[in-house]
Amino acid sequence: MDPLILHHLFIDLETFSSIDIRKSGLYRYAQSPDFQILLLAYSVDGGPVQVLDLTAGEPIPDVLRSMLFDPSVTKHAYNAAFEWYCLSRFFELQRPEEWLPQWHCTMLHGLYCGYPAGLGAIGEALGMAEDKKKMGIGRQLIRDFCSPCKPTKSNGGRTRNLPRHMPEKWKLFIEYNRRDVETEMEVDRRLSRFPVPAEVQAQWITDQTINLRGVAVDMELVCGALELDDRVRSRHLAEAQQLTGLENPNSVAKLAKWLTDETGKEITDLRKSTVKELLGNLPGDKANRVLELRQELSKTSTKKYDKILVAVGEGNRLRGLLQFYGANRTGRWSGRLVQPQNLPRTYIDLDMLPLARGLVQHRQEVGLSLVFGSVPDTLSQLIRTAFIPAEGKTFVDADFSAIEARVVAWLAGEEWVLEVFRTHGKIYEATASQLYGVPMEKIRKGNPEYALRQRGKAATLALGYGGGASALITAGQLAKDTPEEELLDIRDRWRNANQAICQFWNTVQAAAAQALETGQSVVIRNGTLVFAHECDPANNQDFLTIQLPNGRKLYYVRPHWTTDRWGRRSLGYWGLNQTTKKWMQLETYGGKLVENITQAVARDCLAESITRLEAAGYPVVFHIHDEVVIETDREPETALKDVCRIMGTPPAWAVDLPLRAEGWTGDFFRKD
Repeated sequence: MDPLILHHLFIDLETFSSIDIRKSGLYRYAQSPDFQILLLAYSVDGGPVQVLDLTAGEPIPDVLRSMLFDPSVTKHAYNAAFEWYCLSRFFELQRPEEWLPQWHCTMLHGLYCGYPAGLGAIGEALGMAEDKKKMGIGRQLIRDFCSPCKPTKSNGGRTRNLPRHMPEKWKLFIEYNRRDVETEMEVDRRLSRFPVPAEVQAQWITDQTINLRGVAVDMELVCGALELDDRVRSRHLAEAQQLTGLENPNSVAKLAKWLTDETGKEITDLRKSTVKELLGNLPGDKANRVLELRQELSKTSTKKYDKILVAVGEGNRLRGLLQFYGANRTGRWSGRLVQPQNLPRTYIDLDMLPLARGLVQHRQEVGLSLVFGSVPDTLSQLIRTAFIPAEGKTFVDADFSAIEARVVAWLAGEEWVLEVFRTHGKIYEATASQLYGVPMEKIRKGNPEYALRQRGKAATLALGYGGGASALITAGQLAKDTPEEELLDIRDRWRNANQAICQFWNTVQAAAAQALETGQSVVIRNGTLVFAHECDPANNQDFLTIQLPNGRKLYYVRPHWTTDRWGRRSLGYWGLNQTTKKWMQLETYGGKLVENITQAVARDCLAESITRLEAAGYPVVFHIHDEVVIETDREPETALKDVCRIMGTPPAWAVDLPLRAEGWTGDFFRKD
C-alpha cells in the first residue's frame, strides 16, 4: 500500500436530472440546470456506511468535506467517473481534472480482472451472498426518484417524485444507496490481491481528462442535417404510403406482404442485404420504387445526428465518447453515445466535402441532391465532419499503420514481415509476393499482377490468428462467392510463408495449458510473456493470467478444461459473451489467445502514445481504434510530423518493434 495514502473513502451517489443519461451521457446529464445530488453514501476505511439525505438539508460534515479533497485519502467509487464529475459540479470546481488523481474506479478493477461492468453483474459473477449484492429493486427506485415522472390524475399532475410523495420507497432508496457502497467494498476486498497497475490507473486518469475535454460539434451542420433528413423522410414516407396504400409502410410484415402480393414472389424479410439483392430484380416499376424508398427510409446512420444533438453539452462540445477498458479481454477502449468507432464511411471526394457541408449547413436540399444524389446517403457520409476543432485551432489526425500485423510479427519473430515494416512497409504487396512468388515491383497499379495485392491484403487481415477460409471473407473482405478451393489455397500459402506466426499459436496454447495444469509460471519469448495460474482461495479468485511485455496482465476467470465442438480438449474460462452480453463459460485456443495478446499490445502502444502526446502538449479530443484526433493551435504540418514521430517511437518495453504513424490535418474530422 502506498505509504502516502492514509485513508480510503468509498462513495456512492444517487442523483436527479431531467436529462436521460442513457441517451445523453454523464456530462450533459450533470450539466442540466436541475441536476441534483439526492443521497450520498460513504464509508471510511471499510467502516459502517453512512448515508446523507441531501434532500432533507443534511449538511456534509466538515470531516467528510476535508477527506474529499485531501490528497492522502483515496476516493473509491464504482464507475468513479460518475461520482467524480457529479461532485465536481456540486462543489463548482473550475478544474475538476485536477481532482482526478485522488480517485480510483472499482469498476475498472473488475474489468481489469476480467469481470463484467455492472455492479449487479459483477456481484453475480463473484458469487456474492445476497446481503452483499446490489439490491435488485434499484432500477425501479431510480425510475421513481432520479428522473421526471409522467403527470397523471392519481399523482396530482406532478412531474417529479419527491421523498414526501413516496416515504416508504424513499427509506428503501436510502438502504439501496447504502448497499451499493457495501457491494463496492466487497468487490474491492475480493480483488485486493490483484491490483490495477499504476500505469493503467494513470491511463484511466488521462482518459477521464480526454472525455471531459470532449470535441467541438458543428451545430449548424447537425441542425441542417436533421432538418433536411426530416423533409426527405416525410416525402419518402408519403410516397410509399401512396404507392402501397399502407398507413405504415415501415412495418416489415405489412410491406413484405404487399410486395409478395404485388410481385407474386414470396418475400419474408426486408433486411438491408435482402433489399439490396431484390432491388432491380422484381417485376414492375412500382415494387422496385417501393424498395428504393425502403432503402432510403431504413438508413439508421443519420440517427447519429439525433444522438449528437441530445448529448452535446457546454460550449457545444460532445463529451464522454470513450469507455476505458471497454473490451476487458484486451483492455481496448470502446465507444459511447454516437459510437465514434462505428461511424459511416465517407466516399465523397475530399475536395468536394466543403461544398457538401455548406449545402447542408444552409439547408439546400435541391443543390445537395443535384450534386451528390441521395440526400440521406450524403448526410450519412457527412456525420464524421460534424466533429470540428475549436475556433482558431485545427485537427491533427494520426493513425498507426498496420499495427496488428506489426505486433503479431514482432511477438512471433516473423523476420521477413518485420523487415518489410523496417523498410518500405508495403505489407500487402510483400505478402502477395511471398504467396505467389511474383516480384514485388510487378505488383503495382496498371499491371495484371496488381490483382494479387487484394489477396495479400485479405491474408494479412484475416489469417494472423489461425483463421481459416471463411475468415478471408469475414475479416479479409474477399467476395462472398470466392470459391472455397481458392480460399484454402490462400490460407495454405500464407501459413507456409509465415511459419513463425503459426508456431507462435502453438507455443502460446502450450504455455497456457502448462500453466493451468502445473500451477507454475511459464515464460516464453525471452521473458516478455509470462503465463500463470494465480489464485486467492480465501476470496474464491482463480485466474489464468498472461503478463504482457509492459507488465500489464490479461485475466481469464476460473480457467478449466472443456471440450470444443470437435470433441477435443480445449481451454475454458468464464467471461462476457460479446454477442449475448451474458456471463457464461467460454472457450479459447492458441490462435485466439494470440489475437488477445496482439490486440492488447497494440492497445498498450496506443495508450503510451496518448500519454506522450498529452505530455508534449498535444491534447487528444478522442481516438478510434489505433487513430488519435488532436486539437491544436500549432502550425499544422509541423505538428503532424511531430505527432507521427512520437507515435512512431517504440515503447521502452518494445524497442525493436517497428512502428509507423501517418495522418492528416484539417478543419473537420474525416477518414483519410
